[in-house]
Amino acid sequence: MSIALERLTYTYMPDSPFAATAVRDVSFTVQDGDFFALIGHTGSGKTTVAMHMNALLRPVSGRVLVDGQDIFEKGVDRRDVRRRVGMVFQYPEYQLFEESVKKDVMFGPKNLGLSQEECEQRAEEALYRVGLDAAQIGERSPFELSGGQMRRVAIAGVLAMRPGTLVLDEPAAGLDPAGRRDMLNLVRALHEEGTTIVMVSHSMEDVANYATHIAVLDHGTLAMEGTPREVFAQGKRLTEIGLDVPVAVQMADALRERGYTPPQGLCRMDELQAWLLAHLERRNGAE
Repeated sequence: MSIALERLTYTYMPDSPFAATAVRDVSFTVQDGDFFALIGHTGSGKTTVAMHMNALLRPVSGRVLVDGQDIFEKGVDRRDVRRRVGMVFQYPEYQLFEESVKKDVMFGPKNLGLSQEECEQRAEEALYRVGLDAAQIGERSPFELSGGQMRRVAIAGVLAMRPGTLVLDEPAAGLDPAGRRDMLNLVRALHEEGTTIVMVSHSMEDVANYATHIAVLDHGTLAMEGTPREVFAQGKRLTEIGLDVPVAVQMADALRERGYTPPQGLCRMDELQAWLLAHLERRNGAE
């Protein structure tokens, strides 16, 4: 499933004195199978863009195409769009409301009109995919769980709809380091299982480690787009926009200042480590 934004523009409260254009003339395509990252400073329009992908916001101008279909065209069932493109908000655990974990995860499938048996099967499958055992926690209140478990339950509720694409707004926000690592490993596992991922993030380290493609927003416009290597090779421009660059990029730049020649675009620590080891082996072999 592909999602294409064509010259997307969105203004909050357009007919009021407080009108504010949050996104202006943004175009890019999320290809099937991508791990696509949306990055930018606070207020750059990341979440606004993400909310257009499953029809939660309607653009003032421009189009959003899912598999080539304009999702705001007359006659399009936007409930079906939201089933195919699942949205997980920042702090999704705040959206939990049912008396048990299983009922919460089953809520979406029930709204699709599926049978009780099918809803239960989907709930158990979704909980398994996020690393939770329905037999152990299915009848517990979601509010008795840890913060990380609650977030997994909320994600399971979206996965129970079996979307082809999952849009996540800062999925690791507010978690401790261990919880953050577990959450990002979960997102990567979902991607490896075949789910297309769109992740809004302010962490350049996470983006460098997980993303296959990046779009950079700056004050509501698309500043740059490309692979992590292509984007992080433009470290100076990212800094001017107000973004950090990954530690590996900073270290590679420091090495260049000292006369070494790590490749441009190197952005992950494992890549830098591999280059350093190869460089030392070549130097030792020449001595």
